[in-house]
Amino acid sequence: MRRWIALILLVGAAGLLFWVPQSSSEESNGDFTDYKVISHAMGGINDHAYTNSYEAFIANYEKGNRVFEVDLLLTEDGKLVARHEWTQHMTELLQQEDKLPKDRQAVRLSYEEFKQSKILGGYDPLSWTDIMDLMERYPDIYIVTDTKEQEAEDMKHELAMLVNSAKARNPQLLERVVPQIYNQPMLQTVKEIYNFPSLIYTLYATKDTDDEVIDFVSKNAIEAVTIPEQRVTRTFLSKLKKAGAATYVNTINETYDVSKLKRMGVNGFYSDFLTEKEVESTSWLYAFGK
Repeated sequence: MRRWIALILLVGAAGLLFWVPQSSSEESNGDFTDYKVISHAMGGINDHAYTNSYEAFIANYEKGNRVFEVDLLLTEDGKLVARHEWTQHMTELLQQEDKLPKDRQAVRLSYEEFKQSKILGGYDPLSWTDIMDLMERYPDIYIVTDTKEQEAEDMKHELAMLVNSAKARNPQLLERVVPQIYNQPMLQTVKEIYNFPSLIYTLYATKDTDDEVIDFVSKNAIEAVTIPEQRVTRTFLSKLKKAGAATYVNTINETYDVSKLKRMGVNGFYSDFLTEKEVESTSWLYAFGK
């Protein structure tokens, strides 16, 4: 009997850890690190990732997610849009072959071509203007930027466009934009454009050692670090926590991996398909030693 009472109490305590989504009318009063999931490329929809589409945003928002990563590129005519890459592979992944002439399937599109090319037959592509519309309509969301331009000047131009358009519309939107930086020099580049309240140091492209990352984070009060799964160690996570940084791992889509990484000390996850509730519910696995 005592064993069953203990089990009931344990399960009841775990249940208290479930996350309750905010309503769309609420403004965000906390910080993006209050959340455990960053929806990768606006999150997946109907088993498809990388769409960066309006419908993907809505689907994942309605499931309770509030932090959304978006890939950003410049169009041929210099507009800022949500797209992972200008390649034949991406055209095929988004099932846009019948929307574009053959010679336009592996090149940088014009803004008009981009907006008129439905994704997966019916989903709407997003421009940065559209994303600002969403931020005004849903004041409890955060946008994590993944700037995809390879040339330094293009990246700076991209960020400057983002900042200037937000300032012209509503400067407070920038309080909920979280840029990712991919190397140490990029920090100064970003700060020269705008002093964002939060940013993420994402490590997939850097050659920094763990000690170099920790030193950089400590000296510059970096709020969060995103680590490739293969680079995660308890020691690295512990030192980053002591340096004041929340830690995220990308890209994780299985609750088993979430449970394992949470036990190591990871704070949150980039994911195509997982929700806040699913990630929080892995607390049940702790109770049973999973």
